Amino acid sequence: MNPVDPVDQDEYRRLSDLLAVGLAVVTARQGSYDLAVTVDSYLDVSYDPPTMLIALYGMSRAAETVEEAGHFCLHLLAEDQHELADRFGTPAAPLQGMLSGLEVTRTGDGDAILPGVLAHFAIRVEQGVDAATHRLLIGPVVEMGEGRLEAGPAVRFAADRADLR
Repeated sequence: MNPVDPVDQDEYRRLSDLLAVGLAVVTARQGSYDLAVTVDSYLDVSYDPPTMLIALYGMSRAAETVEEAGHFCLHLLAEDQHELADRFGTPAAPLQGMLSGLEVTRTGDGDAILPGVLAHFAIRVEQGVDAATHRLLIGPVVEMGEGRLEAGPAVRFAADRADLR
């Protein structure tokens, strides 16, 4: 194969922001603390068996926590939950009190289930794969739940909030 000239990273970032993506939050439990982080890189991998993946920055506390825990909960945010995406998308947020003010329930593995989301998926990590600067964490869905289906999804387009309706 012929070598390919690298693309400009700033231009790539600008153009890849044109992907319309649904916002989600991943929760995991580390000791007695809950971790929550906003993600927009996740994928329904397979229906048979139900399998999903998330991509987290490989050097992040979130990637380390989820991989060490071996499980996490992925929440699809509703259109009126952009503030949660902002809240959990803040780098280096303290673990203590991260979910304060939210009435969460728990998965069988103990991960927080956020209220008011479109749906949630409890996933057990079976495989981790390095991809550039990120860690892909892949595994089967072991439980799930339906939330407010009447709400639309929280979407990001061109690095800003977007409305599908």
